[in-house]
Amino acid sequence: MNKHIAQLVAIGFSSLALISCGNFATKDDASSGGAAVEDRNTGVAYADGIDSGANYVGSPLDDPSSPLSNREIYFDLNQSDIRPEYREIIEAHARYLADNMGVQVTLAGHCDERGTREYNLALGERRAKAVSRLMSMLGASGGQLEAMSYGEEQPAALGHSESAWQQNRRVEIQYLQ
Repeated sequence: MNKHIAQLVAIGFSSLALISCGNFATKDDASSGGAAVEDRNTGVAYADGIDSGANYVGSPLDDPSSPLSNREIYFDLNQSDIRPEYREIIEAHARYLADNMGVQVTLAGHCDERGTREYNLALGERRAKAVSRLMSMLGASGGQLEAMSYGEEQPAALGHSESAWQQNRRVEIQYLQ
């Protein structure tokens, strides 16, 4: 009988040790090239293998290692098609919105200075609605999303060069507080 109790105690301590070891991550773990891990709260996969929340205290929207901190989607000239490199960012925001139904965003479409005012307002709206449609398809509620256009009226970069124009062709994901 004492042998069985001793075995149960040993198993209990071993289990407790394994559980406690699994809850801590160090900075060295981040550079070890571990497999991607999905955050249970946001559904966001972290490629470095650790939950960024382990070292970051605050809103997941402001965690610099999270795709949720990226809130700008850029577009090609005269286009409203979402480029493949921005899909992961949009998916992360859609999952966050689906998990937080009380949160709302404004999707603000912008254009560069080329084109007429009317054309740019319409293009900015098409860009914002393209992001809104994709977020809706990925789980965000339509009531959480407001698409609007500023056209060329709020440039991110001043200047008359391709570099400035590229920065101005965007949709900004703005969380409402």
